[in-house]
Amino acid sequence: MKKAYVLDTNVLLHDPEALFRFEDNDVVIPMTVIEEIDRFKKDLSETGRNARHFSRLMDDLRSRAKLVEGVDLEHGGRLTVRLYTEESLKGLPPELRNERGDNRILAVAIDQQKSCGCPVVFVTKDTNLRIKADAVGLPAEDYESDKVSIEDLYSGTGEVVLSREKVDRFYGQGYLDLEQDCLPNQCLTLVDEASPSHTALARYQKSLRQAVPLFRTPKEGIWGIHPRNREQQFAIDLLLNEEIQLVTLVGKAGTGKTLLAIAAGLLKSADEGQYSRLLVSRPVFPLGRDLGFLPGDIDEKLSPWMQPIFDNVELLLGAVEERGKRKRGYKELVDLGILEIEPLTYIRGRSIPKQYMIVDEAQNLTPHEIKTIITRAGEGTKIVLTGDPYQIDNPYVDSSSNGLTYVVEKFKGEEIAGHVTLTKGERSSLAELAANLL
Repeated sequence: MKKAYVLDTNVLLHDPEALFRFEDNDVVIPMTVIEEIDRFKKDLSETGRNARHFSRLMDDLRSRAKLVEGVDLEHGGRLTVRLYTEESLKGLPPELRNERGDNRILAVAIDQQKSCGCPVVFVTKDTNLRIKADAVGLPAEDYESDKVSIEDLYSGTGEVVLSREKVDRFYGQGYLDLEQDCLPNQCLTLVDEASPSHTALARYQKSLRQAVPLFRTPKEGIWGIHPRNREQQFAIDLLLNEEIQLVTLVGKAGTGKTLLAIAAGLLKSADEGQYSRLLVSRPVFPLGRDLGFLPGDIDEKLSPWMQPIFDNVELLLGAVEERGKRKRGYKELVDLGILEIEPLTYIRGRSIPKQYMIVDEAQNLTPHEIKTIITRAGEGTKIVLTGDPYQIDNPYVDSSSNGLTYVVEKFKGEEIAGHVTLTKGERSSLAELAANLL
């Protein structure tokens, strides 16, 4: 049976194409929603762009038929703009009978429920509004077309139980044909069925249906960094493989995501020259109350936000000797053009060829912003996204709807992408304990 979905403002600001995502069901847009979206159309943010895109879609539909009478959609449904009336508000409990936008939208949804001969569902990303809808007997749902369950997120790793002979064969010939069908670039632990302590680490090469050995870290390490656990070994292999153009690293604080990515980027750009430079960026979201506008030019304004990147580079460079004298720092790499640190704010419209690009704290980005970043990649560019879905400062995304987890799921079947979830903290015993207990 067909349903009627009444959409809230935040759904359309999040995804203006939501109009077409309800298959052959009917879609209802309260007039109050259009009024609220109109307030955002001049914003230069993603929200403003979505508002303008929605307005263009509605204007195109308006040219086909009157919106208040209904416009047929391509998938068989029908879109209608429903007007708010004073009588609509009287159908709500006394506590909700005021002119607030949320209550007017709720009133229109209740009216639709009374007049429609089909089930009506109110769709909103506002948790409190879903509670209100439930209180007045209106079924309500979150908008989840781009959500990825964090509990079911692809880990990028797996175990394959084999005979001792096959594990030894892998060590002897440097590869092993696998009967199991794994995902491209999935990181594998080959386990001896007779002796579980007898293992080998490998990566699955889909085109050959083979398990191939990981990159062997030299004695001096990668800019002095050595992998401390299995997941870090997997991560280094993906980070240094030029055929893998997109790498995603997910893990809690202190697992080494950013440090490993920067070390690999410096090796491939500064030492080997495979990339013209290392480009590092991160979204600007404060933890706690914002301090307001920062003085100075763009470099001075960015410095507090990019300090975590500077700290990692300084660690790799060994910026402080035992006697306390400073060696070369990250500024030398910047002056040489090897390292560039910039905000994501100005990335739209750019083309970034042959660069090793790291986007830190990617869990604070929306799926649309992530798409904008990845589509900037020119020929020969490698993009690394790092982040922790449980540490989100962006109020408009959560652990299931952020761009990082979205990319992990969308790219897990692609041969040019690889992913690893790092689980063990290596920053310090205190940091690891805090990440687990707090």
